[in-house]
Amino acid sequence: MKTDLVIKILFIEKSVEDAEQIVSLLRNNGIAVRPARATSTDQVQAALEELGPDIVLYDPSVGSVDLPDLIRQLDAHGRDLSLIAVVPQVDNTIVSDFFVNGVRAIALRPQPKQLLAVVQREFESLNTRRQLRRLETALRESERRCDALLDSSNDPIAYVHEGMHVRANQAYLETFGYSDFDELLGLPVLDMVGSTDADEFKTTLKSLSRGEKPTSPVEVQARRADGSTFKATVEFAHATFEGEPCLQIVFRRQLVDPSVLEQLQRDPVTGLFNRARMLECVDQAVAAATEGTKGQSLLLIEPDNWQGIVSGIGLGKADELLAAFAARINNLLGLEDTAGLLAEHTIGVILHSRNDDGIKEWIANLQRAVANEIFDVGTRSLTVTTSIGGSLLGERNANTELLLEQAGQALRNAQSLGGNRFDLHDPAAREKADAERERYWLGQLKQALSQDEFVLYHQHIISLQDAEGEFSEILLRLNGPQGEVLPGFFMPIAEKYNLTPAVDRWVLNQAIQALTARERFASPTTFFVKLTSGSLQDEQLLPWLSARLKQANLKHGKIVLEMTESKVVTSLRPAQEFVRAWKQLGGQFALEQFGSGLNSFQLLNHIDADYLKIDRSYMSNLPQQPDSQKKVAELCRQAREIKRMTIAEWVEDAASTSLLFACGVDFVQGNFLQEPQRLAITP
Repeated sequence: MKTDLVIKILFIEKSVEDAEQIVSLLRNNGIAVRPARATSTDQVQAALEELGPDIVLYDPSVGSVDLPDLIRQLDAHGRDLSLIAVVPQVDNTIVSDFFVNGVRAIALRPQPKQLLAVVQREFESLNTRRQLRRLETALRESERRCDALLDSSNDPIAYVHEGMHVRANQAYLETFGYSDFDELLGLPVLDMVGSTDADEFKTTLKSLSRGEKPTSPVEVQARRADGSTFKATVEFAHATFEGEPCLQIVFRRQLVDPSVLEQLQRDPVTGLFNRARMLECVDQAVAAATEGTKGQSLLLIEPDNWQGIVSGIGLGKADELLAAFAARINNLLGLEDTAGLLAEHTIGVILHSRNDDGIKEWIANLQRAVANEIFDVGTRSLTVTTSIGGSLLGERNANTELLLEQAGQALRNAQSLGGNRFDLHDPAAREKADAERERYWLGQLKQALSQDEFVLYHQHIISLQDAEGEFSEILLRLNGPQGEVLPGFFMPIAEKYNLTPAVDRWVLNQAIQALTARERFASPTTFFVKLTSGSLQDEQLLPWLSARLKQANLKHGKIVLEMTESKVVTSLRPAQEFVRAWKQLGGQFALEQFGSGLNSFQLLNHIDADYLKIDRSYMSNLPQQPDSQKKVAELCRQAREIKRMTIAEWVEDAASTSLLFACGVDFVQGNFLQEPQRLAITP
């Protein structure tokens, strides 16, 4: 499931804590949630109108909302959504009643993984239904436009059902010498073809009537009404006419020279197919997979360290190197295989009729052939290695966008392992690949901690209310073999192996060094430093941090420790004790992703946060989202009443900045205001 989508969930729960647990479960698995809660029919109606939920999670024990009444409310609202019953255990009779009444799925509260899977599946199903409706609407509009374009087209076009004409445009009538369509109605299309080509044409029509894919254009001698003939190329396509399946047939009198057409489909540098033609080939492979064709795979191939190589040989020689690289790939292709340039230096290859071992053997041969060759570029000679990512193509992933995404992710995985590697997307081998990547990142993490191979960036937090001094958020990166790596790749591994406290200490120590240098140059700054939940269990962290700040002669208030709201909620007791102790030392604390819970301000009764960083989901297309603007303004109003400062992250345009100022936000942060910059560390 795409994790950049926000699921709007209406909880019909009697317990806020139970609903918050589910919200935290989803967020901890990378799923953005916008929740609401109702315990009465009036509240359900208000939530339906205000939130417009995608999913309704219904607890049958709520008592104040009966299932039949709820179903009637949802049906009356008219919005397509998924109703999920959340139960403590499975009872066959109750489950049957649920499904009969319109519940789409059953989620077990004591089984978080099952509950998560059910919510993901229902949200994906909901999006599929919505996409289907959009496609049906687009299809109807396309058919309407095609019908309008048919008559204005200069190409002779006809629609044929069971070999008989059912529709033809004016150009078709004029080409074949008919004055009115009534003369063609019911006439076999075979009458338009000369006798020498009739058998081949009839065979083609039969294969198409069985639903087979249209073949390449067929050359025939076309016959006019007066018996004269002309040479034409016939193109076929499956279509519908008045709801019935038929064939669209186009007779073209003038042909483009095949050699010219071939040249137009080639990339001038590599000689491989260009991007447009290669994407057509991917579409054709996907279509074949939907019809049961097996043994196909899509590979994405890139030279390792391309930017570094180009900077060494010069941009002018890059094409020469890419052409030689492509030639090596082309030499290994089979007769049925296809290759094309999909991006600046990304070559796509479609392999046919190979099993898993055959694909891996082909990849190994290519990597060996590339690595063993010396490439002569101008006056320089160099060696190159290559990373390859691919996806096996079958009926389950027979979708062009999905296939490219899977192959692209596999390529990034291969590159992240250090280059000259390959990774194939194959569900059967996913666990093994995940374990290998986990071992790799664990080694990288331990090495980074022992050899100071982490890198810090900072991004300014801009005051809209003229606060004194500078404010910045510290951002962590890791120096990997292929460049700097974002925390999303390595922090889950650090958390699994309890390395996050060590990472937190490293970041804090570096931040203190940077603050000390800024104090010497009379540039007072406040750093916001992210803290992981693992550090809440580190009893020695606060004494160490206090001693380190005292040694550097810095005030505790110069560092604001921050954690996400969902992490704090799931570790409330240790978080409460940690924040209380940190505040007693004079430190400050910030809650990230604030406003994402059912009652975020209630959390402040337990966690004394100085700064509230508003959940980034409200910043998405803020100028076009009145509901988000209203929510942000309400969060700021409540924060001012209890004397808390608000920060809006991920601000990406001037219009959003103006709106946030009007809402009363205290600080803003985002790439529009300033891109993250490398943090200078002076010992």
